[in-house]
Amino acid sequence: MPRERVTMRKIREILRLVWSCNQSRRDTSRTCGVGKSTVDDTINRAVAAGFSWPLPADLDDEALELRLYPPVVNPASRKLPQPDWRALHDELVKHKKLTLMLLWQEYKEGEPSGYQYSQFCELYRQWRKKLDRSMRQEHRAGEKFFVDYSGQTVPVVDATTGEVRDAQMFVGVMGGSNQTYADATWTQSLADWTGSHVRAFGFMDAVPHCIVPDNLLSAVTKTCRYEPDINPTYAALADHYGTAIVPARVRHPKDKAKVEGGVLIAQRFILAGLRNRTFFSLAEANAAIRERLLLLNNRPFRKLPGCRQSRFEEIDLPAMLPLPETPYEYAQWKKARVHIDYHVELEGHFYSVPHRLVKEQVDVRYTETIVECFYKGNRVASHPKSSVQGKHTTTPEHMPKAHREFAEWTPERIISWAAQTGTATAQVVETILSRKAYPEHGFRSCMGIISLAKRYTKERLEAACERAVTIKGVTYRSIKSILENNLDQKALPKQMELLPVAHENIRGTDYYNDERKLYADTTDHREAELDETDSHG
Repeated sequence: MPRERVTMRKIREILRLVWSCNQSRRDTSRTCGVGKSTVDDTINRAVAAGFSWPLPADLDDEALELRLYPPVVNPASRKLPQPDWRALHDELVKHKKLTLMLLWQEYKEGEPSGYQYSQFCELYRQWRKKLDRSMRQEHRAGEKFFVDYSGQTVPVVDATTGEVRDAQMFVGVMGGSNQTYADATWTQSLADWTGSHVRAFGFMDAVPHCIVPDNLLSAVTKTCRYEPDINPTYAALADHYGTAIVPARVRHPKDKAKVEGGVLIAQRFILAGLRNRTFFSLAEANAAIRERLLLLNNRPFRKLPGCRQSRFEEIDLPAMLPLPETPYEYAQWKKARVHIDYHVELEGHFYSVPHRLVKEQVDVRYTETIVECFYKGNRVASHPKSSVQGKHTTTPEHMPKAHREFAEWTPERIISWAAQTGTATAQVVETILSRKAYPEHGFRSCMGIISLAKRYTKERLEAACERAVTIKGVTYRSIKSILENNLDQKALPKQMELLPVAHENIRGTDYYNDERKLYADTTDHREAELDETDSHG
């Protein structure tokens, strides 16, 4: 198509307005009275000729026109060397920001008389069309990993019963190199789905920047054209590996054409190649699949140099993310309401959360070994997983202060604390606790007795307890009266042994001989209760 006739003066004005005055090309076309396509063509030709502003002072109009519009040479009359299309194509795949314009400029620097930009692009597109459809490099290096299940299953025979069970085959394909991964699982459940991803990343020893799954329930809980809801466990896997999940659109198979082709190849090369073999376990089937998978990835291409494995190591692997230190551990999620006892229920066991979250809804994440509770995205509790039904796992920090202080006391701890005063004090405490149907009912009396050491010293309390055991008067008020009347400082009745108390109402005759004053000076019941309360603070 003949170009619009433009004078050299107008060409210089176009270059000045665009390069020197930073005027847009559309405004320049209006100012100079020419079409925008003419402005574009002039700028492109000037760039291709290596000009910049200002133009050389000794460049006249004739020389400028010759540089911008060189004589057309019949293509048949010259044989230009072909660019290395394979190398140029690999550069485009490896570098996301690279363009054909920059590649053409670099080509022209090494080959000034080579193809112009438009012809360069056209020849590249013609070369790319000659590639196999399954190997068209439409994806950036290390960027996308397409995953899906094969519709064809793997039969596994139970050696004991002869029953045949069909295993599902997971398939994943890298977009840049067509590196393929496959394994067999019993189901398409969330546990098997995430497990296949973990094994695929381990097989490649790297992580893609993006995973493109189909809209199966293990990946997407709610399909949407613009904002699909990703399964929380699947999202946690992506977060662990630092990758992203971009589900294919519903009823758009071209969004995952790579894995569609990969599934077909896996069916034809892997499953068809194993059609005459009988497997008696899932592990045996996966071992055979791995053998065929290695053959597939190392099988030479027909029209390209190398194979899937070599292309993966050359293109995808350098651009992929590194594996984390530990593989992802499968976890499930559920929502739970915090009960009034600040515990949530999971599989019949109860786990504590901070008491301030009573009546709130939390997200519970659980694995084979651990249970974690999250509130508004923040982890608020973590417990070892327990399989004991009907029991509680409680962290003291989650309890209210009053509950925590009460729960810290046990019969063993109170007896141990009393033993620090002496054996008689420990015996008194143990006796009081043994009288109660529930030991907790005797905690207050025991703590009151132990607190008497603050007022009368441990030595006096031990002596008072020894006398109380002797006279079989093991109560808080009895021991307190002994201390108040200084009876602990008197000698014990002769030939009396410290015997265990058989019953609190059985005192013996000696009780009334030397201790006749004991209850005469005892305060009334109301005053004793007040003193006991004061002793606990």
